[in-house]
Amino acid sequence: MSGKKSFQDLTADQKKGLGILSSIQFLLAGAALVDIWRRPGSEINGPKAAWSAACAVNFVGPIAYFVFGRRRN
Repeated sequence: MSGKKSFQDLTADQKKGLGILSSIQFLLAGAALVDIWRRPGSEINGPKAAWSAACAVNFVGPIAYFVFGRRRN
């Protein structure tokens, strides 16, 4: 019935929404990665490498880092 849609099949509004969501994902991942590598390991719950890898998971990884990964004083 309905096959895979290619980018060209999307409406202008869908392309715009996809661009906005992609930008937010890259900004979240970038902010999390910068924070991970600038913050001392003693202020992070778990290994830095694991949190860096988690940032590759769309939205969930960076948000999880900001909620669970940073130690609160």
